[in-house]
Amino acid sequence: MTGPLLTAKGVSRSYRASQPGWFRRPTRFRAVDGVSLHVNRGETVGIVGESGCGKSTLARLLLGLSPSETGTVRFDGTDLAGLDTSDWRALRTRMQCVFQDTGASLDPRLTIRTQVREPLDIHRRPDAAARTREVLEMVQLGPHLWDRYPHELSGGQVQRVILARALALGPDLLVLDEPVSALDVSVQAQIVNLLKDLQRDLQLAYVFVSHDLGVVRHVADRVYVMYLGQVVEHAPKAALFSAPRHPYTAALLAAIPAQDPEAPRTRSALTGDPPSPHVPPAGCRFHPRCPHKIARCAVESPALRDLGAHRVACHRAEDLAPPAPLRPQTSTPSREYA
Repeated sequence: MTGPLLTAKGVSRSYRASQPGWFRRPTRFRAVDGVSLHVNRGETVGIVGESGCGKSTLARLLLGLSPSETGTVRFDGTDLAGLDTSDWRALRTRMQCVFQDTGASLDPRLTIRTQVREPLDIHRRPDAAARTREVLEMVQLGPHLWDRYPHELSGGQVQRVILARALALGPDLLVLDEPVSALDVSVQAQIVNLLKDLQRDLQLAYVFVSHDLGVVRHVADRVYVMYLGQVVEHAPKAALFSAPRHPYTAALLAAIPAQDPEAPRTRSALTGDPPSPHVPPAGCRFHPRCPHKIARCAVESPALRDLGAHRVACHRAEDLAPPAPLRPQTSTPSREYA
């Protein structure tokens, strides 16, 4: 089938939030507010932003783990909202996830081999034993580890087990929520390189959720930048990292550690603290921290619009000259992913 593998149009999700005080009624806030995106077959889409911006909630909406209150999510042309239990059972073989909390992803009472085989047994695959061995070897875990328990493995090995289980049913799409954030820098590089090898060999599509732009820079083909539940910029990786058009994106890129701390770099100064997502500011949600704000920003929320290779939600995007290209490098050569 042609066209994007995954498409989300105008999806939103709100949650109830308690207010301080004895007699205040709980309110609802939108963790994701009208987000649209698409994922093509075989590509990696990065979703970046600070903690609390709605990245993980959006990942759950894309997987159908949480229902969207507005808009639609379609996987290979199928609307996820209209699926019954049997439809979901079939679709789950094609879309899998890797969650941020690796400790909660594995059962401490079961061996690695048993846990990787479990989805194959659920779907009654006759080749379950052979497929289990295949995917464990695919993620570079040797036979001497297969009958160990999760607590007997390193963090990088645990992440490989979770990847093997996600790959067991042969999915087309993996949604990866902060897959390397808990790992040492050198192990991060190994997992990122493994993901790239798996994508090349299996023609996988990835949604890669992360707060670390240094990692996203090495894996993504296109990047969506989120702030307080909304997408503020979307562009191909090369365009976004070389010439960001939204002040928030520029500030995120300027914060990436440099290999040479003495080298001149473009800095983007933000004022104040991030607003509470429970009570977002009127107008542009970024305007209280933006060094380029004008009066219009406080009263009118900007819509995403095309600007060259970018889609950007900023009233002044055309007025602001793109900053000089950054060459963000981390402080250790082990982060130079192949």
